[in-house]
Amino acid sequence: MCLAIPGKITAITPSVLHKNVRQAKVSFGGISKDVDLSMTPDAKMGDYVLVHVGVAISVVDEEEAKRTFSYLQEIGELEDLQLE
Repeated sequence: MCLAIPGKITAITPSVLHKNVRQAKVSFGGISKDVDLSMTPDAKMGDYVLVHVGVAISVVDEEEAKRTFSYLQEIGELEDLQLE
């Protein structure tokens, strides 16, 4: 199953590959990944975003993000995060 995973933006930087694209470090329960912010231009430090295949697809509120992340942990859908 392909899911969007909620995470918190901890840093924002310009993309190394594309000059006009921002990318972010996003924390998923202590695991940090690089994420493309081109679909969420209003995302800022501290925001929670839903991430699908390395792209933030929407900004969500903290309560929703934590609830979703907790549920995904319960059903075992977060194991792949550590492998990437």
